[in-house]
Amino acid sequence: MTKQEIINEVARALNLKSKEAKPIVEEIFNILKMSLESGINIEISGFGKFIIRKKSSRLGRNPMTGEEAEITERKVVTFKPSKLFRDAVNNGNQRN
Repeated sequence: MTKQEIINEVARALNLKSKEAKPIVEEIFNILKMSLESGINIEISGFGKFIIRKKSSRLGRNPMTGEEAEITERKVVTFKPSKLFRDAVNNGNQRN
């Protein structure tokens, strides 16, 4: 699903025009992004958690040449779905 499809679904669900729903969706994404950039984990009840994890630097290999190279320390965002979300996906439910 694309961002535009999300905007269209929000507009349909709230009986708005896409132009009215777009800033709402954009602001939600902006808040999520800014929180994660600031190091704040996000927990959405019934949906899941976005968690920032630090990965240490390590030695890796270039797959094309086989040459060793250092992979720098970095942060990654992981998503852990809630039990309700996992159950809905596994049972094929789209909405509760």
